[in-house]
Amino acid sequence: MAVNINTFVHSANLFPGGFSGLALLIQEVFFEFLKIKLPYSVLTYLFNIFPVIIGFRFIGKKFTIYSIVMIFVSGILTDVIPGFNLTDDMILCAVFGGILNAVSISLCLFAGSSSGGTDFIAIFLSEKTGRSAWNYILAGNICILFTAGILFGWTAALYSIIFQYVSTQAINLMYKKYAKTTLLIITDNDEKIYHVIKSRTNHDATVFDGKGCFRGAHHKMLYTVVSSQESGALEKAIREADPNAFINVIQSKEIIGRFFKRSND
Repeated sequence: MAVNINTFVHSANLFPGGFSGLALLIQEVFFEFLKIKLPYSVLTYLFNIFPVIIGFRFIGKKFTIYSIVMIFVSGILTDVIPGFNLTDDMILCAVFGGILNAVSISLCLFAGSSSGGTDFIAIFLSEKTGRSAWNYILAGNICILFTAGILFGWTAALYSIIFQYVSTQAINLMYKKYAKTTLLIITDNDEKIYHVIKSRTNHDATVFDGKGCFRGAHHKMLYTVVSSQESGALEKAIREADPNAFINVIQSKEIIGRFFKRSND
């Protein structure tokens, strides 16, 4: 994340949104109008005080402590690592900077932490609603970009929207904890398959009696809903337990009702 800020973001004078973007915006305001160079780390630490409180209270202590480590280290590295230009093409900076930003945030999420700031808010909303909230954060970031456009011109602000959009969609593609997948499994080993589902995901399943129309053979069908992040490994385990199982995988738009969620701690 620090390398991304000091290369693609600074090369095109982008504002990446979130509290990182707000810190860079305030840095730019102080330098442009007062000729004062504020340290990025101090600003981002101050902005993250309230999100950290939200993390401790509503998300999880372990998750929040790991996130504090991420905020602290990335803040220092952003001030220490020298900036360098890879390209002056603003569209390349916006696209590849957005992808690299998404990769850094996703790595944090996979490790059970966040990059701080609005990530805490996105995780909090996702935990409460059971749906990905990154697109809502994108809408909020437009306010920061609108302010940047008024102060420093609309070119950088509009390219920053591309940066933020690419980053948001890439996170949605890579991090699927809050996406849901429905599995319909036709099998003759329903108890064995249910044990695989329960032991690997802690989710339940419902069994239906079925009859194949072609041969008239009787089968069982298990219905279960799991996190999309768990789906791939679960499908492989089911195939190992019953190589003849027929699995229909459906992306679920919304789940209403009780759904097991793993604790962040």
